[in-house]
Amino acid sequence: MSNISCQRVSFDFSHQFLPGVYITVFIVGVIANGFGLKSLFHNWKKLKFINIFVFNLGIADILYLLTLPFLVTYHALGSKWIFGDVFCKITRFCFNLNLYGSIGFLTCISVYRYLAVVHPVGIMGRITRSHSVIISVMVWILVCVQIIPDMFFTKTYRNRTGKCYETTSTFYVKDYLKYSLGWTLTGFLIPLFIILGCYGHVVVVLCTRNRVDMVQKQRCLKLLFILILLFSVCYIPFHIFKNLNMKARILAKEHLCQEWFNGVYIAHQISRGLVCLNSAINPLIYLHGNEELHKQLRRVSQMISGRKQSNPSCTITMQPADGDETT
Repeated sequence: MSNISCQRVSFDFSHQFLPGVYITVFIVGVIANGFGLKSLFHNWKKLKFINIFVFNLGIADILYLLTLPFLVTYHALGSKWIFGDVFCKITRFCFNLNLYGSIGFLTCISVYRYLAVVHPVGIMGRITRSHSVIISVMVWILVCVQIIPDMFFTKTYRNRTGKCYETTSTFYVKDYLKYSLGWTLTGFLIPLFIILGCYGHVVVVLCTRNRVDMVQKQRCLKLLFILILLFSVCYIPFHIFKNLNMKARILAKEHLCQEWFNGVYIAHQISRGLVCLNSAINPLIYLHGNEELHKQLRRVSQMISGRKQSNPSCTITMQPADGDETT
């Protein structure tokens, strides 16, 4: 700890790391989510209750993916935002909408899966498609209520030639940390505890009941694995290092220097890259919950395996002429 000026944090890492991650997530995410949403649209009348949440999950992903080219440009220019203050706030709003909207709809999917396993007759028989639509609207409203205060914090520095802050400028960071901690509690920790409670009970039921359908059991365990992957890789590191990085900025502003400042900054940038992967991992939910998509993938797999099986007979019956090259 020292009362002199703190050593300047190196921002080069984010310019080198994040653009490549954003480009990869944009390509994979647009293809995967586009394919999944197309499949859902083609089978809209067959949608089950959970698939309505999956559809909203895809919308949240697309909204964020469309902002990634602008973030790539921002980091390629060395943290110089050229698109104006309003669009900077819109870009950050879409990120938060995707992040907490995804967590919200994953929570809904987990609760519905819990009800389907633990209370298959008593509760699930009373739930209609309209209930899922109403719950989806409520999730969007709650997420917007949580993230709208973020729009009132300063996001840019020196207008069109400065930074587009993920949080806010150093001048307001102390107030933003208080808001972020409350936001982390309501938007992340509470949904996480709900998901853990639901799947903890589901696992107990699946392991103790002998009459549980094996297909249902496998699907529940696969979804549990996807959620563990999302939270452990994408969500948990981001929330930890986001708040730690803001704490480091506050201490640096007060000239209370610590050796871990630069390490926390780098860890936070890595967590920012990991959290955007949720837009590329979320389509696994399509594969898990969409029966029609399963059938399409089986047809493709059968076509490929059929071609492979037919190749040996083709190579035996069709001999290349002298001087020709085999393919």
